[in-house]
Amino acid sequence: MYFCAIMNIEHFLSSSISPIVNELFGLTTNPNDIILQKTKKEFEGDYTLVTFPYIKAAKASPEKTGELIGEQLIKANPSITKFNVVKGFLNFSLSNDFWVNEFKTITTTDNHGIKPTNSSGKQIMLEYSSPNTNKPLHLGHVRNNLLGYSVATIMKTQGHDVIKVNLVNDRGIHICKSMIAWKLFGNGETPQSSGMKGDHLVGKYYVIFDKAYKKEIQTLIDGGATKEEAEKQAPIMLQTQEMLLKWEASDKETIELWKMMNSWVYDGFAISYKKLGVDFDKMYYESNTYLLGKEVVQEGLAKGVFYKKENGSIAIDLTEDKLDEKIVLRSDGTSVYITQDMGTAIERFKEFPAISQMIYTVGNEQDYHFKVLFKILEKLGYDWAKECYHLSYGMVELPEGKMKSREGTVVDADDLMDGMVATAKETTEELGKVEGFTQEELEKLYQTIGMGALKYFILKVDPKKKMLFDPKESIDFNGHTGPFIQYTHARIKSILRKFEGNTQTISISEAITLHEKEKELIKLQYEFPIILTESANTYNPAVVANYIYELTKLFNQFYNECPVLKEENNTIKEFRIKLIDTTANIIKNGMLCLGIDVPERM
Repeated sequence: MYFCAIMNIEHFLSSSISPIVNELFGLTTNPNDIILQKTKKEFEGDYTLVTFPYIKAAKASPEKTGELIGEQLIKANPSITKFNVVKGFLNFSLSNDFWVNEFKTITTTDNHGIKPTNSSGKQIMLEYSSPNTNKPLHLGHVRNNLLGYSVATIMKTQGHDVIKVNLVNDRGIHICKSMIAWKLFGNGETPQSSGMKGDHLVGKYYVIFDKAYKKEIQTLIDGGATKEEAEKQAPIMLQTQEMLLKWEASDKETIELWKMMNSWVYDGFAISYKKLGVDFDKMYYESNTYLLGKEVVQEGLAKGVFYKKENGSIAIDLTEDKLDEKIVLRSDGTSVYITQDMGTAIERFKEFPAISQMIYTVGNEQDYHFKVLFKILEKLGYDWAKECYHLSYGMVELPEGKMKSREGTVVDADDLMDGMVATAKETTEELGKVEGFTQEELEKLYQTIGMGALKYFILKVDPKKKMLFDPKESIDFNGHTGPFIQYTHARIKSILRKFEGNTQTISISEAITLHEKEKELIKLQYEFPIILTESANTYNPAVVANYIYELTKLFNQFYNECPVLKEENNTIKEFRIKLIDTTANIIKNGMLCLGIDVPERM
């Protein structure tokens, strides 16, 4: 299999080096002890061996040690053609024939390192999105959804069975804020009567609540109350708290209002998710899961994991684990967030007993929460707790600064996506790249470019880093962007369409002498399976995104130096056709890992 063949190059080289250092210096190393790295771009060579581990046994300088190994290496392995030593680093080059044969190996498979579905025997559950039903999705949710979906897709390339889940926060005081505002000020307004998307309409009343609440607070303060007293006594807040109690008591009128407004939101979310290109295998709702943890708390109390405080609340002391005391049940018997999360995690592992890992895609403001959750589950005796992972990511900011939901200053996800498509249309038309397309094809193209720009710009950044999203920069056709990669893919496809032959039947001649850029392309193609594995193991789509950008840049360098269709030597021409065809396939597969489509024409 191609994936295995590629991974064996390092072993192939180590198997030559190990007996040499053993014979030269009286060591007993094996191939697994040999550490190789790619030669840095500023030096000549394909791979580099660090000689410092051997200088003591060699009783020589790092440079001399490298020369001794290099001289024997060339004699022992005909695939290694030359070497150079820079201080303690032995750089050596593999032969032209070696890389031609490696490229032949690459072209004998269609999977490019992507393992068959479910071939690993490992099942993973990955949670992402987790929206609240009191407001529409915003830019922060966009990063969450794109990150979760992409990590799930990349993990599938490793042969894992990935279950994508969404836990919707559909209950609580914040949901009741939108509900009470609609009841007080809505006059029966609906998505149909207003023409507004359902989640936008409910979000509108969340903002209305905040404005009314602040107004009432100020009135009370003007009447002599303190700010703290005013916040507690504001009539609209008292009404909201009463509504929450009615909801928890299953009051019929309250439940009907809750169901109606939530249904508006779900209809709106479905449209946003479709635009964003993400989906889920299973939906969980907090209204169904928020009580699950109460029984777990009682079991933990009986085991001595938790203890009851003087005020009647139940807690756990995690100070020995360098964490704090954590309340898991309030004194009035109501649950807190972590109560629900404990119960939900346990229920999920009962429902899907084959799960070997549970991944939560949640912003880094919840880092401490998940440390506590996983530690509690571990102390409760669940071995799988050690396999729970918080896929933490930094916040997204705009050039204008932070966003605030209550004040209505967030960047709405739908508006953002529509704006990106509109910008893609404007930019494409300005560049004059619209000839030969039907109107339907153009609309699809604008959608592909706009969403590709948005997704790539967000996913090229390491998830752990806070990021600044600049819509204008993201759509630059010549920058480190999705449209640049998409345009390059379309350019390759255009060349292939002009080729008068079948790329599938091209035979690679071993007599080809590689141009330096051809060799560099083959070396980078070789790395794709390794990149996929690294990206999956680190839960980091940026590894794939930046690799694809480097491959795209390298193709453009190659194309500027190496004619393809104009090449007179047919053997070289066909080789280059095969080389760019493989490049296009890897670009397409890599971008699909990010949830991005690449057009055949632009």
